[in-house]
Amino acid sequence: MKRIAEKKKQENIVEYILYLYRMEDLIRAYKFDIREIEKYVLGHERINERDRIESRDWLEKMAKAMADLGIKEKGHLPEAQGWVDELAKIHWELIKEDPDYFAIYKKTQMHLLLLISEAGDQNPGHEVQLFINTLYGLLLSKLNGKNAPEDILEAAAKFGDALAYLNAVLMKRKANRYLN
Repeated sequence: MKRIAEKKKQENIVEYILYLYRMEDLIRAYKFDIREIEKYVLGHERINERDRIESRDWLEKMAKAMADLGIKEKGHLPEAQGWVDELAKIHWELIKEDPDYFAIYKKTQMHLLLLISEAGDQNPGHEVQLFINTLYGLLLSKLNGKNAPEDILEAAAKFGDALAYLNAVLMKRKANRYLN
């Protein structure tokens, strides 16, 4: 699991964020009992002993951090939220500077307005958080064998396009920082 997270972090930050959210929910589902996760999750994974131990340690550190931060019921670890916020910074920058991104963003607006109005008091913080939350909700629906409403599927497709663009820009910037 840890190696999967590291690979996603190198290749696609949006997938990495969604994976971290899944791991947070996994920890919550097992009530922060790492022994249970090791027995019922890691014990069923086809991974070698070293990877199993690394994944157990990684999940245990994640669980401790979640408990320390008071996000046992809901909320996200600072690393995940930091990446979401970084994507949001790029989002606001590109809306002003990049006509290609702006065209993609315009296609999300109808869905954004609808989902924001449906959210009521549960403000997602910013549009990129809403993009991520929608994709994560769709992922959870699929994992639970449920069909999402057509409007959510449409929104997720548009949000996915925007996130793919943001991810590409972020990954390019990361590569440029690495080269410089």
